[in-house]
Amino acid sequence: MTFGLYQSRTPKNDNVIINAQRQFRTSMSARSKFPCPTPMTTPATPSTDTIATIRLSSCYLPLATPISDAKVLTGRQKPMTEVAILFAEIRTHGGHEGIGFSYAKRAGGPGQFAHASEIAPALLGEDPSDIARLWDKLCWAGASVGRSGLSTQAMGAFDVALWDLKAKRAGLSLAKLLGAHRDAVRCYNTSGGFLHTPLDQLLVNAAASVERGIGGIKLKVGQPDGALDIQRVAAVREQLGDAVPLMVDANQQWDRPTAQRMCRTFESFNLVWIEEPLDAYDHEGHAALATQFDTPIATGEMLTSAAEHWDLIRHRAADYLMPDAPRVGGITPFLKVCALAEHAGLMIAPHFAMELHVHLAAAYPREPWVEHFDWLEPLFNERLEIRGGRIVVPTRPGLGLTISEQARAWTREQAEFGQQA
Repeated sequence: MTFGLYQSRTPKNDNVIINAQRQFRTSMSARSKFPCPTPMTTPATPSTDTIATIRLSSCYLPLATPISDAKVLTGRQKPMTEVAILFAEIRTHGGHEGIGFSYAKRAGGPGQFAHASEIAPALLGEDPSDIARLWDKLCWAGASVGRSGLSTQAMGAFDVALWDLKAKRAGLSLAKLLGAHRDAVRCYNTSGGFLHTPLDQLLVNAAASVERGIGGIKLKVGQPDGALDIQRVAAVREQLGDAVPLMVDANQQWDRPTAQRMCRTFESFNLVWIEEPLDAYDHEGHAALATQFDTPIATGEMLTSAAEHWDLIRHRAADYLMPDAPRVGGITPFLKVCALAEHAGLMIAPHFAMELHVHLAAAYPREPWVEHFDWLEPLFNERLEIRGGRIVVPTRPGLGLTISEQARAWTREQAEFGQQA
């Protein structure tokens, strides 16, 4: 009689066991006379093409017009006039190069550069292919200041550079290296829909985006007077018709009762999603809205680690997850977030930085959206192609980007580590 792994004792069974033991000892004795076979996998040979130099640049990108969203109209922030960019350029002894970037808005640029300068030497002499291990090494190098926020945003520039380098060495675009599901990704425009834009200009901007071939339009909402938000959304929907995808973004400026009222009102506008109706960390509140209303809820852009995203996901606080690779610490943790999102059945719409996120979105199984922001275009020599409501994924190796001379001119601080190969 057999119960799982346990068998009743009988003389016959004892003989079987004894014979098996004898055969095992005989085989082991014979094996000891010969060398051990080569294992199927052997420890990797350390690469000689190790990281030789790292250059960090703190660049400040001026905006053509001061930018205001709901956080400005509610008095929580001042208009944004520039974006701080942290570039990391990594070069190996063999001459392979990778570039990465992160960013900070309104505050954090100097701190991001300072933290990156402290931890950069940890990468010198390392094999650039060991990206996951190097992410952990950088994380532990700055562990005393935490594993989220400014520290991970500084790490993000290095991590993106390492992935760019790896894809270039493979002769593949980053999207292809990650296992692309598509060659073009749906895109929507945000930069024309900020609250500082008068209604008549808002309508002009929306029409221009559609004419350019951009797939959807996102409008900023969250003003103290909700009636003004409704007026702007209604005007754009009337002009564009129901065929053009439309989204709204409250930038965390509603409390729960206001969010209930506004979400109920916006149900009639056939929106793709309502973004950040509540504080970014109010997962219970977002989950309640996602359950109550047909219009999907989108959030996640302000989260700065994979762990924070997991907390949001397990609360079922979003239909569309909006991770930001530079904010969470680069591509390595971004991929972890995407794995969690896919398992939970979520859609993704990465926040900002379309030059990077078009590659990452192309590798996500479910059809994503990428946010079209033209703010970062002056930083690079290349431009993304828009066709039929989608951004075409670049086929150039890596990110397919090179830093422009204009970006060099906007650089305020620079630091170099290592010796030239």
